[in-house]
Order: sequence, then structure tokens, then C-alpha cells
Amino acid sequence: MSRFAVSAFAAALMFAGVTLAAELTPEMSLRNSAAVGDTDSVRELIDSGVQVDAQNRFGKTALMMAVETDSMETVVLLLARGADVNKRTLAGCTALTFAAENGHAAIMALLLETGADITLRTRAGWNALMIASRYGYTEFVDQLLFEGADPNLVDKDGQTALMYATENGHTDVVRLLAKAGADVNVQDKAGSTALTMALDRGNRELARVLRSLGAEPTAGVLGGKSGTGLVVK
Repeated sequence: MSRFAVSAFAAALMFAGVTLAAELTPEMSLRNSAAVGDTDSVRELIDSGVQVDAQNRFGKTALMMAVETDSMETVVLLLARGADVNKRTLAGCTALTFAAENGHAAIMALLLETGADITLRTRAGWNALMIASRYGYTEFVDQLLFEGADPNLVDKDGQTALMYATENGHTDVVRLLAKAGADVNVQDKAGSTALTMALDRGNRELARVLRSLGAEPTAGVLGGKSGTGLVVK
């Protein structure tokens, strides 16, 4: 491996929260191994007595790091060895919210089976449903709704999962959330609705979909003006 490649690899690990210090503790080694999907090393470290839920300075655990890198085999092992599926980082993130960022449906299903709490939120007020909706992971969203996730919860800015799906142009997710009872006319703290967000982004096709789902053009504001007359029916 070239010197540049080594440096790039090290930088990537550092970005993921992996510690490369010379004075690695057993707990650091556990998290590092989990982050790169080294299941055998994770098993050996746990067998040697390393605490499975040891957190780094950001509150991340080995389970969270394995989830972030889609290391299914390592996730299975950590859960089997008693990893706390609902442990939270300082920012309030959980293994499930990390899974929602990646859209790994199999890992999500496993986390849910082992007791992942779909109601937990980050400090910004985001839950797994909002995150999965933002990234357009339809299967993930569908499963969370099946498990009872509330599509009308709002974050600190008053935004819902449907708004995040709209902002990012995920029409299928918008339809799915609306079918599950999401309010298409709710306003965030800035006075915007999903419809005004779609129009603001020039997504008139999604605006038509929202109108068909019951979105009212008089609800919310767009550039300080009502959305009335801005939707092509």
C-alpha cells in the first residue's frame, strides 16, 4: 500500500471515530475492530473481558460503528454478546439512527428484533423515521411505520418525516407517509409546508402529488407569500 493510500485510510478511520493512537486501550481496539468489520478480533476482545458497550469521547460504541459501516456479521456478534441496542451518543444518536442513515434494511430488522426503540430522538429532535425519509429509504420507512413509528412527530424546527422526504424529492416516501396518516398540511416553525417546500425547489410534479394527497395551497408560505395559485392542478 502506498504512503498516500495509508494516509487516506487512516483519515477515513479517524473520520469514522476510530482511534489510531499508539496507546490503544482494549476498548479502543474493540471499537476500531468493529468499525472495519473485523469480527474475529471483536470476538477475541470481548472474550478477554473488554466491555462491549464501552464508549468513545463522542459516546459511540462498537455496535454503532459496526452499524455505520454495514458490518452485518459484527453487528450480529455484538448483539449476541449483549450490546445495548439503545445506547446513545452525546448527540443522542443510536444504532438505529445510524442504520437509518445507511438504509441497511437487514441491519435495521435485526436491531428492531433485539429491542431498538423507534421513539428515541437525537438532540436535534430527529428519529429514525425522519432520517430514513430524508434519504429516501422506502423499505426502511415502510418497516418503521409497520412497527408503529409516528409520521407526525416534529423535530426542533417543526419539520416532519414527510417534509424531509419532500425536501429531497422522494415521492414514493411521501406517498407512503401520507398513506400512514402523515399530515400533509402541517407547518414548520418557519411557516412552510411540504407543498411550499416542493414549490420552492421547483418540484412541480411532487407538488401535484401532494395536492392529490390533500395538501392545501393556502397553507404555509413561500417567499413570504401564500402558496395559492402556484400549483398546477
